[in-house]
Amino acid sequence: MADYNENSKREKLRQVQEADFLALDLQLYLNTHPNCIRALEQYTNAVKKAKEIRNEYEKEYGPLTAGASSSQTPWQWIKNPWTWDKERS
Repeated sequence: MADYNENSKREKLRQVQEADFLALDLQLYLNTHPNCIRALEQYTNAVKKAKEIRNEYEKEYGPLTAGASSSQTPWQWIKNPWTWDKERS
């Protein structure tokens, strides 16, 4: 069961990364094509989708960044082992 849970977590993180990449790519495109209405619509949708996926991930697995932590001690935002700590096990 732990492997399944870890695979689910990795898959959700991959989805977060893909959504962020798409939003950034569209943002860069808009830097050179600021009047492209279609790209602006796609960018708006991509940012919304990336936020939704990130919220899903953080709800299930915890914050991705210290800024997303609701802790009174945000410097302690990650309580799980770091990725490289898991690899040594």
